[in-house]
Amino acid sequence: MGYAVLHLEKANGADSGMSAHIERTVHPKNADRTRTHLNRELVQFPEGVKNRTQAITHRIETAGIKRKIGTNQVRAIRVLLTGSNKDMKQMEADGRLDGWCNDNLQWLRATYGEENLVSAVLHMDEKTPHIHATIIPIVTGERRKAKQEEHNGKKKYRKKNPQNVRLCADDVMARDKLKHYQDIYAEAMNKYGLQRGVDGSLARHVSTSQYYKEMVEQQGSIQENIETLLQLEEEAQRKLKQVKGEINTQKLKGAAVNATTAIADGVSSLLGGSKVKRLEAENENLKQDIANLQKQVQTEQREQKKMENRYNSEINKIDRSYQQKIMGYDNQLKRINTYFPDVKELLPIAEQCREVGFTEEMTRLLVNFQPVRFNGKLYSQEHREKFRTEHSTATVERNPQEKGKFRLCIDGIPILEWFKMKFQELKEKLGISRTSKEENRPKRGLRL
Repeated sequence: MGYAVLHLEKANGADSGMSAHIERTVHPKNADRTRTHLNRELVQFPEGVKNRTQAITHRIETAGIKRKIGTNQVRAIRVLLTGSNKDMKQMEADGRLDGWCNDNLQWLRATYGEENLVSAVLHMDEKTPHIHATIIPIVTGERRKAKQEEHNGKKKYRKKNPQNVRLCADDVMARDKLKHYQDIYAEAMNKYGLQRGVDGSLARHVSTSQYYKEMVEQQGSIQENIETLLQLEEEAQRKLKQVKGEINTQKLKGAAVNATTAIADGVSSLLGGSKVKRLEAENENLKQDIANLQKQVQTEQREQKKMENRYNSEINKIDRSYQQKIMGYDNQLKRINTYFPDVKELLPIAEQCREVGFTEEMTRLLVNFQPVRFNGKLYSQEHREKFRTEHSTATVERNPQEKGKFRLCIDGIPILEWFKMKFQELKEKLGISRTSKEENRPKRGLRL
């Protein structure tokens, strides 16, 4: 039996960088482009919303939040859902992946609210099939901090309506809730042979954004190291607290024995005293380990900052190069308009030439003000009809009615008027034909 994987991570701002990864506007090196077409969006966006980033903004703007949202406030939570590689591949081979996706969507909506689930994308082009879901942390009820302050007798604010919605990632990502999510998600995935991971394990998921930073710099997993070190520090703190508790327990036991009998006091000094000293020594060792871990974490964080600065520098360099190219194109267009002012007005004429049926070579001659003799048919979009002509001459002339404008002429007649003329000729021809038929038709009426 494999493991069910559920990982939650706070996002920054509108999280456009992760949107680029999820929607594959930027292809990571570990993705197989031949399978990218198998990826699919599992959540339908609202009308007018085209992507994940817009969906995040749309949900926040339409949720009815009355409090001002801070600049650095977490607007979205990334959720990664998957399982062990072997189990997910077998699930795909057995045709159960669609059912797994539906159960994941049902679990997300039931856990975080249907409207708060703004995006869920299935990735099939990486090593293990997985879902990238996006949750907006919109909640109701009183703040956890406010409840704590009220419990401690420190409540100093005007009571608000508990039904008011608010944006609060800390409520969704509370420690007790994170453990609860793992428990209930494992229950939902049990039908697929996926079980919960070891409770309290030191294993940590490496964020997708961190992975791609590593790929850019061709460096080791710094973020993973930091998370591991922080976990080790947390574990060391827990052990330290445990050791302190054991020391206090041993000292209390010793005091109780001293109050009972002198013999028991002697026994306590032999059995308990040595243990207290050993625990105190372990306490000092743990303190030193924590100090070393903190230094290592700081070193890793500084290295990560350097990598981020180099990454941002490269992005800025690319952006400057792009802007310079755009400026070059704009300047080129300005020069064309300055030295060749007729080009702008001749472009619609060229398009008109192609629409009525002139070849590219004919069009090139016409926009260079050279007459073109031709035989054949010209198409009128207005009349939806092709009109044949023999031994005609096409020219591009200045429009006397509009200064700076040009018009396409056939045999000296503006082409729109020429088409009307040809259409009238066709109508008259058909009218003559119908009149002839009517003359040959037997007359009806009274006979005298």
